[in-house]
Amino acid sequence: MAEPSTLSSSPSTLGSSLPAHWRLPIAALLALVLAILLLYRHSVVGMVSIWSRSETYTHGFVVPLISLWLVWRMRHALAPLVPRPAASAALLMLGAAALWLAGDLVAVNAATQLAVVTLLVLAVPAVLGWVVARAMMFPLGFLFFAVPIGDFMLPQMMEWTADFTVVALRASGIPVYREGLQFVIPSGLWSVVEACSGIRYLISSVTVGTLFAYLSYRSWAKRLAFVGVAILVPLVANWLRAYMIVMIGHLSGNELATGVDHLIYGWVFFGVVILLMLLIGARWADAPAPPRAGSPAARVAASAPRAGLQQVALVTGLALLVVASPHAAERLLALGTQTQPVQLAAPAAQAPWRATAVPPAEWTPAFQHAVATSHSGYVGAQGEPVGLHLSYYREQDYQRKLVSSENMLVTSQDEMWARVSGGSAHTELAGRPLPVAAATLRQRSGGLTGDGQRLQVWRFYWVNGRFIASDVQAKLHGAWGRVLGRGDDGAIVVVYTPLDAQLPEPQARTVASAVLDGFMRSQGGALEAALQQARGGR
Repeated sequence: MAEPSTLSSSPSTLGSSLPAHWRLPIAALLALVLAILLLYRHSVVGMVSIWSRSETYTHGFVVPLISLWLVWRMRHALAPLVPRPAASAALLMLGAAALWLAGDLVAVNAATQLAVVTLLVLAVPAVLGWVVARAMMFPLGFLFFAVPIGDFMLPQMMEWTADFTVVALRASGIPVYREGLQFVIPSGLWSVVEACSGIRYLISSVTVGTLFAYLSYRSWAKRLAFVGVAILVPLVANWLRAYMIVMIGHLSGNELATGVDHLIYGWVFFGVVILLMLLIGARWADAPAPPRAGSPAARVAASAPRAGLQQVALVTGLALLVVASPHAAERLLALGTQTQPVQLAAPAAQAPWRATAVPPAEWTPAFQHAVATSHSGYVGAQGEPVGLHLSYYREQDYQRKLVSSENMLVTSQDEMWARVSGGSAHTELAGRPLPVAAATLRQRSGGLTGDGQRLQVWRFYWVNGRFIASDVQAKLHGAWGRVLGRGDDGAIVVVYTPLDAQLPEPQARTVASAVLDGFMRSQGGALEAALQQARGGR
């Protein structure tokens, strides 16, 4: 990869006017980039809206500007190179276009936005050639920091933060009772929520650290080492931040480090840590590379033939055809989507179960934007209460979709319920084995050790006539259904039963799981029939 200011140029090259052999390719590149932004404007607008509403990804606004500045910074090295369109890069754009189509079929923002940025990056070698693209490798690669990806790490990072905080508190001599992401100490109750995960610190640190490493070091070993440090430092800093906030709150009688102060202290601490990381890293910074005349790249560029209008037009036209192809395919696939209203009824009770007037708990899953819902209660032969919740989806889009990070059993802001454990279980439905996602919920009234109701919950999906537990499989099966013209109908199925407060919790969970298993084996046929009827019997 060529470094900034490594090639010498003649005065004409350094002038304010664009070199003649760059004018046509640059015009073609701008036309191609504009076409991508227009054709994929929904994805671009969605990405910008995430930048504007999420503090985690606000840096996305400056990433394109930084990339442009990096390219301008190396303009003297780029000027002698001769742009030559590369049809191979245009063909590689097919993969990015296919990724966008697959992501759009199942409304996955991360996939579609990653695909759009990939198309923009590949447009450079397609029109300007691989030699120019290699010289611009880092500025082009830096554009991927604009893609708002990272929320998938939230659960694990929250778990790590809770683990460290509890261990550190106990090492400090403070007794801790923990349940899931909530824990209680003598001075009060604390909970690890999304803002405590450290994902904002991690993404900010990696973005800044990568740019700093590129500008400060010439050795790839140094650059990679510093990026590794930029990953490790925010993780450890966030754990220490969480521990210190709890300690400050504990020692001050919960007068300090709570509410807004909680977040302010966190960002101040993170800012100091990152500043120290950069100051220490600057001690090993390399001196800028001196200008070198007559480099191999310059000599090759001088002898390379220039691309003509026909070649530029042909490759640019091929790239335009590729980026337009997913939209034509979507119009064909949309023909199989149903549009009529959904009529969803509760499954009929099958012996020995009978329907009840109300569900067994005042709890409803936090599923968003379903086109139809059903929440019903049942009682078994021995009086075992079971609740069944269905959320049905049709004509899915980016706001209304079956599998979404916004669809969860309990949100972290829920004042009535909290999730205290997760896991998996196995049952049988309509004669077929079915793995399910399991969780235990606790009513917040009474605190961790209070007498609030607890629920054992199973969750899985129904997609176009098939029951599925995995989020990924549900997405893929939904996309495949659209490809085959079967539409995108799907539902989230949740069954739950209260835990017996008279039993130790491990035993109570075992008993509750047996109740849910018996219910599913008995009611599976009626559940499948109700969902098929809502779908229209297809």
